[in-house]
Amino acid sequence: MLLIPAIDLKKGFCVRLLQGESERKPCIPKDPAAMAVNLKKQEQNDYI
Repeated sequence: MLLIPAIDLKKGFCVRLLQGESERKPCIPKDPAAMAVNLKKQEQNDYI
């Protein structure tokens, strides 16, 4: 099984949705490209 991490975006910023609801989200002030590179460096592709 191949698990692929997802990065949720809202208005160009990374967000973490709470229970999948877009209105309930803490903003994570990171560049989406930088976050993707960070995930790749950490090889965090083994979580659910």
